[in-house]
Amino acid sequence: MSFKHFALAAALSAIAVPTLAQDKPVLTVYTYDSFAAEWGPGPALKAGFEQTCGCTVNFSASEDAISTLRKVQLEGATSPADVVVGLDTATAPEARKTGLFATHDLTLPTLAINWADAEFVPFDYGYFAFVYNKETTPNPPKSFEELIALPPSFKIVLQDPRSSTPGLGNVIWIRTAYGDRAPEIWQGLKPHILTLSRGWSEAYGLFLDGQADMVLSYTTSPSYHAIAEQDGKYAYAAFTEGYVPQVEVAGVLKTAKQPELARQFLAYLVTPEAQAIIPTTNWMYPVLDIADTLPAEFGTPPANVLTLDETVLDTSLKAWVDEALAALQ
Repeated sequence: MSFKHFALAAALSAIAVPTLAQDKPVLTVYTYDSFAAEWGPGPALKAGFEQTCGCTVNFSASEDAISTLRKVQLEGATSPADVVVGLDTATAPEARKTGLFATHDLTLPTLAINWADAEFVPFDYGYFAFVYNKETTPNPPKSFEELIALPPSFKIVLQDPRSSTPGLGNVIWIRTAYGDRAPEIWQGLKPHILTLSRGWSEAYGLFLDGQADMVLSYTTSPSYHAIAEQDGKYAYAAFTEGYVPQVEVAGVLKTAKQPELARQFLAYLVTPEAQAIIPTTNWMYPVLDIADTLPAEFGTPPANVLTLDETVLDTSLKAWVDEALAALQ
């Protein structure tokens, strides 16, 4: 190498060193599509966290929380993810059994829900419900049994429990409310089911297109229409069986390349700043009491809530899914 070339290389190195020193660590977050979408909570949460972490947040999205979990299970110890966001009440037991998640070691603030979990931190919650259009369905059914008694022309859209967390939640809802009568309920629903969609978005789209009278969604879904569209014609059917809660959670992988940043991100998710973002982007209830920041259109959560036992879910959920699918054959 000539001196001239050596001098040029040295000069370039001198320029490059400060640039490398300024490189920010990257926090890789696995989540589901709608969370990371431009209209979801992801972009605002990313911007808020990056203001204080000195890092870059990179979202890697799958179609659904179930798809996200399957991806992590497939990758195992080789997963590039630091954090998984969007697992829920139904999928957390399976995620826990993988042994891939670390304890978060955080002291959480006082939450609006009862929560004690060493591995997963909650960031929002909601309740499964059937949403309908008040103009086209002025007298909605008030229970699964009333729904079954309607003419077969009354159609609903459900999600497949093998690929969708709302679909899985509906299996839990029916089994929790009806116990051993669950197959009977599923058989009664069969004539009314337009389709079992792969995910929530497809199902809700079919409903909005007028192809079904009701769709399995959340008690908070009408809040979206009221706030974002100034449209008050949507509501959820008040089922007398009660409602099954869904708590969405985040966890740190044991193989995280940025474990400290990962825990900081989980802690950020339950700050007032982050929680104020959740309602009108993910359209769920925040796990913190954010007082006047929660739009009035959200109302109050349902009082008649069915109790779930994670141990029972862990041991029985697969059998419940198989039972439901068999009844629909």
